[in-house]
Amino acid sequence: MITGLDHIVVLLGDIKAGEAAYQALLGRQPSWQYTGAGADRVYFTLDNMTLELVSPSGSSVEADHIRNVIKTSGEGLASICFRTDDIAKLQRRLDRVALKPDPIADVESQDSVSGALLHWKRTRAATELTRGVRMFFLELLRERPLSAATTTSPVLGLDHVVITTEDPERAAALYGARLGLDMVLDRTHQDWGHLMFFRCGDLIVEVVKRAGARGDQAHDRLWGLGWRVADIDAARERLTEAGIQTSEVRLGRKPGTRVMNVRSGTCGIQTLILQPAARPAPGEQAI
Repeated sequence: MITGLDHIVVLLGDIKAGEAAYQALLGRQPSWQYTGAGADRVYFTLDNMTLELVSPSGSSVEADHIRNVIKTSGEGLASICFRTDDIAKLQRRLDRVALKPDPIADVESQDSVSGALLHWKRTRAATELTRGVRMFFLELLRERPLSAATTTSPVLGLDHVVITTEDPERAAALYGARLGLDMVLDRTHQDWGHLMFFRCGDLIVEVVKRAGARGDQAHDRLWGLGWRVADIDAARERLTEAGIQTSEVRLGRKPGTRVMNVRSGTCGIQTLILQPAARPAPGEQAI
């Protein structure tokens, strides 16, 4: 049913500042820009998903709603949208598992730079039934253009999105049994907390109850993003030259990976950059 993660939405008060920040962070140009329904939108489309930046625009009910959300919840991660190749079939499943999906809507977008058009079909689950995380589901009728790299060390794609929870059992039931994502890891660590990894296309939805955290038992929260690069040392050098602060590069939790935290230039989003473990050469045995 769900074939991957289509995009993640970030709400911002200033679209131009957000565009500049993520162009520097990702090392890529925007691939799509348009204004409509009370918002300015900028897309960065990578190998396996799209980052959508959204800011209120003009005076309308829709624009005022976005401003109220930012005022109430702050800027940052706002919603997640899963990809499907059959939106009608997925909507029926969402209804059967009592997530109360909206009617399927046909959506059109026109890029303000090229004039090109995109069409997709979309539905949304009831947020009170997805533990407070706003979830959309989309069938894209034509692929978006990729964001052109502006450097030799750009971000390639998303490695994982982190969702925090105070109720791992109910969160596991939502992402596994109801949404149908494949759980590939369920582990408890005294320092890290309870970690659950769900495969979604070629990236991971990581649901975590952090050690020592105390929060809302009924509501989960989109918390952070982990971006994938080919050469983390080159990426760190590029970010440093752009004035973006990072941690030192260190070994990741997964064997063979190397990671660093990004401490500025993320519009307040918890951000990790990761270099995956090298794959064995053909005929070479993996360790």
